[in-house]
Amino acid sequence: MNNLNDPPHWNIRPNSRAEGGDGSRWNYALLVPMLGLAAFRWIWSRESQKEIEKERKAYQQKAIAFQQDLEAKYRDIISENRRAVAHLSVELEKEHNRTTSYREALISQGRKLVEERKLLEQERAQVMQEKQQLQPLKSVYQHCLEKEENWQKRAVLLLKEFEEALIERQNIYCSLVLPRTKRLEIEKSLLVRASIDPVAADLEMVSGLTDIFKHDTHCGDMWNSNKRQNGRLMWLYLKYWELTVELNKFKRVEKSILEK
Repeated sequence: MNNLNDPPHWNIRPNSRAEGGDGSRWNYALLVPMLGLAAFRWIWSRESQKEIEKERKAYQQKAIAFQQDLEAKYRDIISENRRAVAHLSVELEKEHNRTTSYREALISQGRKLVEERKLLEQERAQVMQEKQQLQPLKSVYQHCLEKEENWQKRAVLLLKEFEEALIERQNIYCSLVLPRTKRLEIEKSLLVRASIDPVAADLEMVSGLTDIFKHDTHCGDMWNSNKRQNGRLMWLYLKYWELTVELNKFKRVEKSILEK
């Protein structure tokens, strides 16, 4: 009977060569695909490693180039910021020095005026004492004082008009929308009046106005709505002219009395 569990040439046995050679053909049939598969896996693995290594190197090069580009841009930004800070520092120092010089000059003038006023008050007190001794001089002094008080009133009104004009001029200067031509018209009008008005001539206002138009660049903050917050040098000059009016009044009184 045939053995159903072991049909002929179905089982592959190690000693099949001795029984006719069919078993060896089966062994070779299985060995060739296995070797092919192993070779394919080895080649595929090697090629994959090469591709991975190639991509990894390409990525590293891109990463290095990107990092170098970022570092270069960072250095450029730092250099530009340093140059900007240095430039602003120089400009601020120049502005500070100019402001300090103007302030010191005006303070010096103010002190000089105060000292002159004190001396004038002392002289006035002496004149008053002498006038008490010399009664006829009383009426003369009173007449001169009244005359010079009229001059002082004219000077005060003139300064008030100039103050309003300077406030408007500085407001136009600080405005982003008001036309520059209007400011130039105000400046020209003030200079012309200061050159022909005798009171303004006594106060030597032309040089002061020229200094204001050239150097007073101060403006309030961008939300400022108070025009009197604009300007800095102009306010110092207005105070200086006010003190000069007071001083000149007494000088003119003294001159009138001495000439009689």
